Amino acid sequence: MTSKLTRGVHHVGLTVPNLDQARAFFCDTLGFDEVGGVPDYPAIFVSDGTILLTLWRAADPVTARVFDRRANIGLHHLSLSVADDAALAAAWAAVTAHPEVVVDAAPGAIRPGSTARHFLILIPGGIRLEFATPFD
Repeated sequence: MTSKLTRGVHHVGLTVPNLDQARAFFCDTLGFDEVGGVPDYPAIFVSDGTILLTLWRAADPVTARVFDRRANIGLHHLSLSVADDAALAAAWAAVTAHPEVVVDAAPGAIRPGSTARHFLILIPGGIRLEFATPFD
């Protein structure tokens, strides 16, 4: 095959236990805009202008299980790009001030010897989210 059949990510759908909590994290903390939704599902769509996320509420949040990245097939984590180290520091300050965020890995090199930096958190509801500077 001489050409690629795809052109990047269209959107990412995430199942969350609480839509209001997820909306608060993405919109109030990260500055995403709510750009639509499906009230009957229920779901909302949020965007930072580059990526579109569909946040779906679990059918039964009480019995829903948190994803185990080491035991389940599927999304291990979602990584969001930031412009540079200053933006990474700003994201770190914002997300660690948000209630119910759990730090998974503090800011540091993405791999030994790399100038690319990242950190990982668990957002309210348990989804693992990474923030990363561009690869060098």
